[in-house]
Amino acid sequence: MKIGISGASGQLGKTVLAELKVRGGHHSAVGISRTPETVQSPAEGRHGDYDRPDTLTKAYEGVKRLLIIPAADVRPGARGRQFAAAIDAAVNSGVEHIVLISSAATREAEEPEMFAPYWTAEQHLIRTAPRWTILRMNYYAESLAQTASMSLRSGILPGLGESRVAFVSRDDLAAAAAGILLGEGHAGAFYNATGPDAVTGAQRAALMSEMSGKPLHFTVLDEAQLRGGLVQAGIPKEYIDAMIDIEKHFVAGDFNIVTGDVERLAGRRPRSLREVLKATPK
Repeated sequence: MKIGISGASGQLGKTVLAELKVRGGHHSAVGISRTPETVQSPAEGRHGDYDRPDTLTKAYEGVKRLLIIPAADVRPGARGRQFAAAIDAAVNSGVEHIVLISSAATREAEEPEMFAPYWTAEQHLIRTAPRWTILRMNYYAESLAQTASMSLRSGILPGLGESRVAFVSRDDLAAAAAGILLGEGHAGAFYNATGPDAVTGAQRAALMSEMSGKPLHFTVLDEAQLRGGLVQAGIPKEYIDAMIDIEKHFVAGDFNIVTGDVERLAGRRPRSLREVLKATPK
């Protein structure tokens, strides 16, 4: 069986391919990317660009199961177009089962709301694909870890309000995706990939402080204050808008969900936020 990973050069795509290699079995992997030369053996690298649907149709040929990973593209409307192009190309190429990486914050919404493309992609997939599975991910634990250095400099971990988030590690999400691609009985299923616990803002700050040995306090700011701090930190405007949107979803409780889906699909328990922070280079 030929399994395709669309978005194979990104961090998640590389991790899924590594997971498929470790698990072995009677399958071959195809890494589809705008930079196929970065796809490591034994996977086959193929050129495919979400913004050029003709390349996707060719890249997906012969693939039986396909994982679609969203691009890190925050341009208004871009991700929605890319999702639709990938799904349509996969169906036209004869892919039998499409697995979509979506988000735990997915709700019915319209652009330019950040998570609107996930909603439209899920609906399009359900209407279009012969067999499908949707894997909704919680927020990356690694993404929180990356903000730690900036927060530790100021001594403040900012937020728009107190929230609970069940951060998931990238490795665990990749293992769950590999479990779907290699397994049976997943067609028509929605899964939520989460960490083992939902952690509050105060708990996140305490963990970061403990790991670094530096004082850090969770502080609630209004939107203007948070936006101003991000501007001061030199973050580009389009990413600031995305970060503000994510914070709003944190406060709304959209990432406050804990499931056993990672353990079921990956065959191992998910790592806690503490474990991810401990393993992150200081």
